Amino acid sequence: MRRLPQEPPPGPSDPTSWVSPLRGPWLTSALGALLLAGVVVVAGTGFLSHLAYAPDLGRNAIVPRHGHLDWLLVDWPASWPWTYAVTQGLHVTVGFAVIPLLLAKLWSVIPRLFEWPPVRGPLHALERLTLLLLVGGAIFQFATGVFNAQLSYPFHFNFVVAHFYGAWIFVAALVLHVAAKVPTMRRAFRERGVLQPLIDDLRADGANVEPHTPGSLAPPVPEPPSLTRRGLFGLVGASSAALVVTTAGQSVGGPLRELAVLAPRGGDLGFPVNKTAAAARVTPEMVGAGWRLQLAGGARALSRADLLAMELREHDLPIACVEGWSSTQRWTGVRLADLAALVDAPEDAYAQVTSLQPAGVLRQAALTPGQVRADQALLALRVNGRDLSLDHGYPARIVVPGLPGVHCTKWVSAIDFHRA
Repeated sequence: MRRLPQEPPPGPSDPTSWVSPLRGPWLTSALGALLLAGVVVVAGTGFLSHLAYAPDLGRNAIVPRHGHLDWLLVDWPASWPWTYAVTQGLHVTVGFAVIPLLLAKLWSVIPRLFEWPPVRGPLHALERLTLLLLVGGAIFQFATGVFNAQLSYPFHFNFVVAHFYGAWIFVAALVLHVAAKVPTMRRAFRERGVLQPLIDDLRADGANVEPHTPGSLAPPVPEPPSLTRRGLFGLVGASSAALVVTTAGQSVGGPLRELAVLAPRGGDLGFPVNKTAAAARVTPEMVGAGWRLQLAGGARALSRADLLAMELREHDLPIACVEGWSSTQRWTGVRLADLAALVDAPEDAYAQVTSLQPAGVLRQAALTPGQVRADQALLALRVNGRDLSLDHGYPARIVVPGLPGVHCTKWVSAIDFHRA
């Protein structure tokens, strides 16, 4: 077998081709520490989002409710209306905010991706594989997340499933990488200080450039700086702030909502619509005078007039979606607990909610007994004092506090109650 030459070929594998004096262990450690803090928030809230989706939510229930991973699942509470709006708003907003940090971190370590020789032995090969999973996983998770926030799906796979399993791969690679690099980070901060390199910064005479050592990210022949360390962190910080301003409004509301250009949403009745009736293939004829809500497999069939004649409740509740947006409206409808009582459903019954839309991923959703019995859980008939529009789920939709919008099924045709 032909051996690779010891000397690197011309190009990115040659250390002398990387000349920025900014690169070095301290810069990579500082960027990595900031990025890690953001990724912990994004990963943690992402796994919380998965818990909110479970259990038994059709094809969105990635981990089976009953099985060897049962201990991982909890019933997502419906006691605080803002639970999902806060966690998923943080997930998407912080996810956008750390993108400049991620790009800066990748820029700082890019010479490492072209090391020569590419593999020096079994342990080095394992390290390279971990690095591939880390970088590839980061790019995949953030890229698909951005597309999802835009309601754009150029990829032909289930986003929720792929994003969930991609997260496990990325987090596992990240844990291994952090464990391996903690000594390097500690040494960099101990030798140069946590903030001292920013205070001293780079000068045109080349002072304060990190010295090059074999295997170091510091360039062997640095060129004069075109940007200082403070300039780099300022650029990254300004970019992150701009992304927060143009994203956060979709979840925090107020004047910032008008600035949320990276999370555009159309809609009527004053709040967003993810899927229109036309996209769901729900027509006005399907929700006309002949519409009936089927309870417990047809044990009771209620018209909209029948529902309006029941005791109606009114609550201010947010709709919050996986894309990060949320919007609080005043909903009027019948308590799900009252509908369950009409058919003598047991206290520990789950609810399986079916939509009028043709069979598909989001045609059915499941609610836990606690969610069904929550005092503010409604089959909503009106919003802000007006009848629901067709795009917002007329003649009836589910609204349960604290749940993802995907649980808040529109165009409800049937609700069945069953024990687990």
